[in-house]
Amino acid sequence: MPEGPEIRRIADALREQIAGRVIDSIRFGLTPLQRWESRLTGSEVIGVRASGKAMVIRLSTVEHQRLNIYSHNQLYGRWVFCDTAFYPASKRQLRLAIDCQGKSALLYSASDIAVLDDDALSLHPFLRRLGPDVLEDTTSLAIIIERLTSSRYRNRQLGSVLTDQGFVAGLGNYLRCEILFYASINPVVRSSELDEKRLNLLAEAILELPRQSYQTAGVTNDIDRAQALMDQGSSFEDSRFYVFRRQGLPCYRCGTRIEKKSRCGQACYYCPVCQAS
Repeated sequence: MPEGPEIRRIADALREQIAGRVIDSIRFGLTPLQRWESRLTGSEVIGVRASGKAMVIRLSTVEHQRLNIYSHNQLYGRWVFCDTAFYPASKRQLRLAIDCQGKSALLYSASDIAVLDDDALSLHPFLRRLGPDVLEDTTSLAIIIERLTSSRYRNRQLGSVLTDQGFVAGLGNYLRCEILFYASINPVVRSSELDEKRLNLLAEAILELPRQSYQTAGVTNDIDRAQALMDQGSSFEDSRFYVFRRQGLPCYRCGTRIEKKSRCGQACYYCPVCQAS
């Protein structure tokens, strides 16, 4: 599933593609939403924003309502951008097509899509439970530390906390693994067990690695190391992570083989030496 940095980059591309343009045609692949097609045609796309792993396309006023298109990619959703005259061939199910003055944005395979006014958007069950977005400038180190030490999260295993969208929005499995490795913390450790130095290092990693991933299109590894690996012939996927999907390969710090265990229903990758406690 795409995580916060990936969705934020898609939002950037979507904004570039259709923001400020008038919708000439809009089609929904989900039958209950097709009633909106005629009402939304002719409205203007006035904004696009990512909220954690969700996307919100904001439209101009339609029949005295300010409407929004909410979507969540989940596991299989994929946005594609093209000129309206040249839709790509695809075996995926087209769930949403927005044509705006020669430019099109197409959402394939996603099933979590809704058209909502501002009041309904504020009450959406996914959005209303989100914690602060790790990619927002307003999300500070102090805010992260406050949440880590709050009664709600301080006594839960960090391997669980870091993928809870109510803790902070935008983290998923690869960021969880990378953050915990960066801070040298075992997934079963609780923030209540950390001293001030380790707590601060964890909070810094929670902010810095997602932001680095956003800026680099997915690199959480040391940037110089990742570039050196690619210069030596490694693929982007084989170079971008510290530990994620590196089971059986040597840790970049100590040489111990990376291990994989299930945490909260997902594979968690870690170094048993660097993250012994």
